[in-house]
Amino acid sequence: MQVIDWQIIIEKHGPAVWQTAYRLLGNRTDAADCFQETFVCALEFSQRQRIRNFSALLIRVATTRAIDQLRQRFHRPGCNVASADRVAVPSTNPGPVQMAQQQELIDRLRESLTKLSLAESQVFCMRYLNDMSYRQIAKELGIKTNAAGVLLHRARAKLRKSFEVSTKEKNEVVL
Repeated sequence: MQVIDWQIIIEKHGPAVWQTAYRLLGNRTDAADCFQETFVCALEFSQRQRIRNFSALLIRVATTRAIDQLRQRFHRPGCNVASADRVAVPSTNPGPVQMAQQQELIDRLRESLTKLSLAESQVFCMRYLNDMSYRQIAKELGIKTNAAGVLLHRARAKLRKSFEVSTKEKNEVVL
């Protein structure tokens, strides 16, 4: 049986798990829930199977849990996507209009991610939020590198289409 010092694991990998959850969820409360669920899931997993790569496992679980929370948030009837605790997008002194536009894009991306398959959303988040290579993603998901590339391509295409439809609908409302 594998002996694990969870305090060391949390200290070493906690910041990356937090960053993944917070970037996706955009508020501290949801990110804290996701953070906790991620480590509980990892603990349960470690009791069934030996963990070879804690970083990859924790990022994958955090991504999955965060996407699940986003799906609940955006697909709940009458849900309010407004969050009091917004993710700040770095920029050089953006004005109110730019900040509003950035926040709208963040909200649209979060909602669009919930419409992807689990594999597509995981690959997208692993690549762009966690800066993992195709090879790392493939290894973590147990797929071929080419399959990771295909999933990422599909995710980007679906997100692009979602944003195009969203922009078109917004323009029609304005007109």
